[in-house]
Amino acid sequence: MHALIPVILSGGSGTRLWPLSREKYPKQLLPLINEDSLLQATIKRLDGLIGITVEHPLIVCNEEYRFVIAEQLRLIGKTCSVLLEPFGRNTAPALTLAALVAAQNNADPILLVMPSDHVIVNTSAFQACISKGVSIALQNSIVTFGIAPDTPETGYGYIQTGESLET
Repeated sequence: MHALIPVILSGGSGTRLWPLSREKYPKQLLPLINEDSLLQATIKRLDGLIGITVEHPLIVCNEEYRFVIAEQLRLIGKTCSVLLEPFGRNTAPALTLAALVAAQNNADPILLVMPSDHVIVNTSAFQACISKGVSIALQNSIVTFGIAPDTPETGYGYIQTGESLET
């Protein structure tokens, strides 16, 4: 059986939600919705995923956040591997680092890449999408999750969809 390895991207500069977030304490480390930080909620979102073997997550972050992240993991009783970026270079290098580590330890992993600062309220719908995505990934496809934008935004990319797949 293929392993699902969550990769949680937890970098950033702490500038988008100032004054709550700071350079040394970005928004993903804050409890903005409930008592859990956004990072803790991201990890907990995988609890109860049925029919899929979920490995310990890989969290990619910088040196500045490693101890805060370790403490937040301890508080929720989760074990993760923390990969330290020598310096932040955005998503592609962070994901490459995680993919290289995952491939060393697992013959053919399926990576579930998640930003640590998203809010997803409907966990059951999220988990259903993950289950469907894993079945598609097992057919040698790349699966991308996204939401339909309601306004244009130059700071983000857009997903151009193709034809629907029968699963």
